[in-house]
This record gives sequence, C-alpha cells and structure tokens, in this order.
Amino acid sequence: MKSFMKCFAMSGLVVAGCASLAPQGDTLLESVRTYDEGLRWGRYSAAATRIPPREREAFLDEREDLAKDLHITDYDLVKVGGKVHDRATVEVKYSWFKETEGTLRETRAVQQWERRGASWMLVDERRAHGPEMPGLREPPDGAKDSDTTAGPGGAKDAEAARADATGLTDRTAALPSDTDDTTAQP
Repeated sequence: MKSFMKCFAMSGLVVAGCASLAPQGDTLLESVRTYDEGLRWGRYSAAATRIPPREREAFLDEREDLAKDLHITDYDLVKVGGKVHDRATVEVKYSWFKETEGTLRETRAVQQWERRGASWMLVDERRAHGPEMPGLREPPDGAKDSDTTAGPGGAKDAEAARADATGLTDRTAALPSDTDDTTAQP
C-alpha cells in the first residue's frame, strides 16, 4: 500500500510539473516584437502571425506591394500600457524611407492589441504623430495628431484612451527634462 501511495504521489508531481511546462501563449511584448521585427526586416509572414487570421492574406499582399518602395530602418517601443484584461495599447516610433524619395522620416503609430485565446493580435494600427507613412491607417477625419488613437471612434476614443492610459509607461518619463529645476526651493 505504501508503494502505491508513493507512486500515486510521484505521478501527481510529474503531471503538475508537465502542466507548468505547457505553453501559456506569448506575452504582449513578445507579440509586439514579433510584429514590428517582422516589418523591420521584411519577414512579413512572421508579422502576419500577429494579425487576425481573416486579415492575414490582405496584410501579406499589401506588405509585399509596399516593400517595393518602403523600407523601415528601425522601430522603437515608446509606450506599452493601457493594458486592461485582454486589450492593450502600444505606441511605436518607426524610422522609414521610401526608395523613390530617399528621405529618412519618423512616424509614431498607436497599435491596439487584443488577446485572443493564447495569442495577442494586432487589431488596429494608426498614425499618431509625424508624416503619413505607407501602410499605416490615418487618424479619423477631424482628429488632430495629438488626438489620434487607434480605433474607429477617433477623438472620443483618444479621450477614453488617455483616461485609461494612466498606467502607460514612457521610458523617457523618468528622465528629468532640461527645464526641470531640481534645486529650486518651495
């Protein structure tokens, strides 16, 4: 009986150990990096794994067409946050140029992500600041650059996003600005 109990206990530990090794899905940051690295290096099939399945074929067709002239030279994750349950907002700065023009430009985009099952999917991406960039949707009509956010509601969504974004982390926010006077006395 003792050996049966030991075997039973050991099998429970093995099952528990295997369950903890089961894949839990990608994190938001892994998904964002897979998408943006895919765009940066022209690995559109990898980037497409972060697009909802119904939209992948159109995404791949568009990216292959854009790649004839558009070159993304770098990207930088500016803000990651606004994460509430299965939704998140990410701001990315793209450095890019069109081969036909040769001028390096920087454009910020706001990405809306949703967790679907074990994966994070990019459900919307729009220009937030900077020059128009091929492949990025434009802000809704009437929205100014500063009011731009991803999503169909435009400025109203921007206000809601700002209200929800109190948890956004901007890696430059912790740096003192040139105008901060840390020696001033009250």
